[in-house]
Amino acid sequence: MIIGKVSGAIHSTINHQFYEGKRLLVVDYLDKKGEPTGEYVIAIDTVDAGAGETVLLIDEGNSARQIVGDSMAPLRSIIVGIIDDIHCE
Repeated sequence: MIIGKVSGAIHSTINHQFYEGKRLLVVDYLDKKGEPTGEYVIAIDTVDAGAGETVLLIDEGNSARQIVGDSMAPLRSIIVGIIDDIHCE
């Protein structure tokens, strides 16, 4: 699982039928200190996350496909939670 921050949304008029009705968000990866790493991913939103929110995402296709219940889904990344707070020592 990866921690990231939502930086935007993807809008398209033509896409694979699997993506119909699903929100696609741009998520910047964060390091242990909560700073952006410069890497990002486009992920399906399952928790109604918004821009600026810190999220927990899965960036591994098979795990993401298990969550949506479709073993053939053209899917790699999925947002599975909104993070309220992180405590590290």
